[in-house]
Amino acid sequence: MGSAKNSNAARKARIEEMRRAERARDRRNRALTIAASVVVVAGLVVGGVVLVNSQSHKKDSASATKGPAGDSGDSGHWTTGKDGLKTWSGKLARTHVANRVAYPMHPPVGGNHNQIWATCNGTVYTKPLQDENAVHSLEHGAVWVTYTDKAKKADVDALTAKVKKTPYSLMSPYENQAAPLILSAWGHQVAVKSADDPEVNKFFAAYVQGPQTPEPGAACTSGAMQ
Repeated sequence: MGSAKNSNAARKARIEEMRRAERARDRRNRALTIAASVVVVAGLVVGGVVLVNSQSHKKDSASATKGPAGDSGDSGHWTTGKDGLKTWSGKLARTHVANRVAYPMHPPVGGNHNQIWATCNGTVYTKPLQDENAVHSLEHGAVWVTYTDKAKKADVDALTAKVKKTPYSLMSPYENQAAPLILSAWGHQVAVKSADDPEVNKFFAAYVQGPQTPEPGAACTSGAMQ
């Protein structure tokens, strides 16, 4: 009889121990479930924020690229010397802007521009640049050589070679200009007849990091490569 009582007591003890262990497992499982839910919700929130910010950034970038062109901030007019050199007489603004800019001259020789310059360390581009990036390069004291499809290949090749060996210069095609070959610096511009035109060397000597430069010595590397 005593043995039966002891056996029942032991059985109850084991059952109670099993119940305690089960309750402990249930508590742990609930805690793990809650923690996992928190992680999932946090991930969804963060992901949503990142997605919204990404879409907003894309929208802003698209607006800057495709939006209406803003004012260049320039005022004045060209004055032309006997040698054909044109100098902008008036104000050339220098504010950094995100939008496209409507310049009063082509190629532009100054005005509001993008905060990123076009790399101009003797850089030759085979595709047109954004005006807003190239104008920033002029602000740093670069000379910008531009040409249309009417320019002779020999002249394009010769000017390409000159630009490649000249720091603070750049070259790119540009169809919306009045002459096949044009050289531009901040506030100054000249159309040349050929790569052998004496005005080419004169212009480079005068305006590569010349006295017209608003920001002499500023970087011409690590800019936009468009």
